Amino acid sequence: MRDVAIVAYAESQRELPVGQTETLMLLPVVAEALERSGVDRKDIGFTCSGSCDYLTGGVFTFVQTLEAAGAWPPISESHVEMDGAWALWEAWVRLQEGDVDTALVYSSAKPAAIDHDQVLALQLDPYYLSPLEPERAAFAALQAQAYMARTERTEKDLAEIAVRSRRDGKANPFAEVSGDFDAAALLAEPYVASPLRAHDCPPTNFGAAAMVLVAGDLAKEVCQRPAWIRGIDHRVDPHYPGVRDLSRVPSAELAGRKAGVGAAPIEAAELCALYTHEELMLREALGLGDEVIINPSGGPLCLNAPMVTGLTRIGEAFRQINEFGKGRTLGHASAGPCLQQNLVCVLEAE
Repeated sequence: MRDVAIVAYAESQRELPVGQTETLMLLPVVAEALERSGVDRKDIGFTCSGSCDYLTGGVFTFVQTLEAAGAWPPISESHVEMDGAWALWEAWVRLQEGDVDTALVYSSAKPAAIDHDQVLALQLDPYYLSPLEPERAAFAALQAQAYMARTERTEKDLAEIAVRSRRDGKANPFAEVSGDFDAAALLAEPYVASPLRAHDCPPTNFGAAAMVLVAGDLAKEVCQRPAWIRGIDHRVDPHYPGVRDLSRVPSAELAGRKAGVGAAPIEAAELCALYTHEELMLREALGLGDEVIINPSGGPLCLNAPMVTGLTRIGEAFRQINEFGKGRTLGHASAGPCLQQNLVCVLEAE
């Protein structure tokens, strides 16, 4: 296998101008990632994007966003109808072929034009579940109840995760932080779907992110402290929630094992835990102890742009190595109801 490293990452600002299109969101983000990478745009060997037209409310918007990447002269390009983390996976696989040494990965989200719950219901069983159009929080609450019944975790444990995430997110210029920093005050709020309250659930934001991957010795030439992808894997649990144990996440456990999470200590982990209980479940599945710093950026509870959140987690894991001197970090992405699909990416410094 070829050594592949992330050498640059950029994401959109928290506050965007009114009427901003996905292409306009991506233009400065892609330009910033390329500038930081030291790789000229014309030298990018492969480009891969992740997004979802359903969530944008448009038609073939992923084709329009190619303008941000620079599609002329013609480029080698691909797209996944998934979170950008899966575009990263495809780019990593493409670099393993050996005929190109650089890749640009990006993703974007503008989910304001549609009913988010209604669209996400389309990914459910088309006969029994999708016609009910259940809200996202309802499914998450079912999983939270199952997990808490098995482990005897309490709502206070969930509130404390929300408080910590908000405190960490306050230092992140890209995060959106508001509300109480006191667990008791949060627990006094009404339920959204028992046992989840508003602080247990993610916001829904606009956003865009981009990163540059480089293979081999070239990564050392263009970046002083690249983050090497030492393991990456993704797995999926059964489609129908009723046929799996919702209190566990076997796909995350398997992906973590295949990615080599347990081969050496993890210093910091960015988990795509959209709901507070998901952080506890993922820590258990991935074997992350109390010594591991979880979501130092504040995580999805402070900033959640659908189709970008997973790529952001890997980008933040990269930043922990590139900017903050960590030696080994983990980035995680998820998709589907109740943590159905999970991608794990282990990064290491040289």
